Amino acid sequence: MGSPALPRTRASVDASTIPFWLDTADRPAPTEPFRGEAVADLVIVGGGFTGLWAAIQAKERDPGRDVLLLEAEEIAFGATGRNGGFLDASLTHGQENGAARFPDELETLERLGRENFGQLFASLDRYGVDAHAEHTGEMTVGRRPHEVQYLREMHELLVGLGYDAQLFEGDALQAQVRSPALLAGLWERDGLALVDPARLAWGLRDAALELGVRIHEGTRVRGMERDGPGMVVGAGPGRVRARRVLLATNGFRGTLRAIDRRIVPVYDYILVTEPLTTAQRDSLGWANRQGLADASNRFHYFRLTSDDRILWGGFDAIYHFGNGVRPEFDQRPETFDVLERNFFETFPQLEGIRFTHRWGGVIDTCTRFCVTFGSSHGGRVAYAVGYTGLGVGASRFGAATALDLLDDLQTERTELALVRKRAIPFPPEPFRWLGVQLTRRALARADERGTRGPWLRVLDAFGLGFDS
Repeated sequence: MGSPALPRTRASVDASTIPFWLDTADRPAPTEPFRGEAVADLVIVGGGFTGLWAAIQAKERDPGRDVLLLEAEEIAFGATGRNGGFLDASLTHGQENGAARFPDELETLERLGRENFGQLFASLDRYGVDAHAEHTGEMTVGRRPHEVQYLREMHELLVGLGYDAQLFEGDALQAQVRSPALLAGLWERDGLALVDPARLAWGLRDAALELGVRIHEGTRVRGMERDGPGMVVGAGPGRVRARRVLLATNGFRGTLRAIDRRIVPVYDYILVTEPLTTAQRDSLGWANRQGLADASNRFHYFRLTSDDRILWGGFDAIYHFGNGVRPEFDQRPETFDVLERNFFETFPQLEGIRFTHRWGGVIDTCTRFCVTFGSSHGGRVAYAVGYTGLGVGASRFGAATALDLLDDLQTERTELALVRKRAIPFPPEPFRWLGVQLTRRALARADERGTRGPWLRVLDAFGLGFDS
């Protein structure tokens, strides 16, 4: 699937390059940039989901704590406002990855993930955050016979972990979602919701402001260093003296070398269609509005929006030499061509539909495919990064854990191997770039053949990984 040849329609050629979630008249104005000097108990670097949840939970734990959040761009910039809006309970980028990397504590991680999921939505209710949530669950779909077998095995694993999961094959699947490309689907009914990620972020920002958090957007952190018992943070043209610093920088580099070694920024791309007509909507079935994702290594994720568009993303994960992150990388015509072609192979009944939005952006991945934690400067600084595209829900847990580390608390979270063991660093360039390219080709072959070749088996043996 997914030949690089151009699609027949070029249906996205005139699409807006503004992410769909951000293309709204009620997008809030940013807060003022930081200027001058200040003192704070806690400085949070990064206004994505991890940073926002850290700010809220820090004030919930201690309303008197002076919290200052610095965001280089605007709230909902980057992965926060550019993702597909899949809010998953998993803390480990799915149960299979958790079972492979943390088998001895998988049940605990799944329990903590479900608890975090429930607490997250309780917080949204408490603060009146309307993220347009739909508790529809997610269906993982198979296109090849070996993927169908994989879904059968995953069904057993999920049921054993207590999830409400149902397997559909053949005509039973077509009754759920009509596509000639799909052979089977595994619907996890609980543990996943669909949200509008930008509205979620903006709502969390408002909640943090109401709690007394000082938020400064348009403020790039220039560096940090020890300052007696605390830290001094270069913030735009000014500086802040802080007792503790929490780094929530996602795939953006430069704040701490330990993060740069463990994180690879990769570009993910998304298309969104025009609203479906009644006839188009009926041709799909899809009455239960589940989020959908492929079972393959190079996978698409796709969903319906609240106004019945189809969001279609994933497949390609593009890495640029030297951890490259540039605004011009947000648009990649060759990837949009592949996305279009694969879309119409999946839903040929929608031939002729146009795409109104196309965009790309950075996500942060690490060698274990899920959040990794660490601290530095004698415990004055902590971080939670590396979510690999499933951080909308796990970021709340990541923020709570990073706060535990900063507050020097022993909790159930801090005793986890997930927290105590860091992700294995990526090699330096040029071996980093070469390794990513080798792995991408090996994953494509594995999708076609249904078996993991020698290179992937070596990576598995060392606990390393990479996918789309």
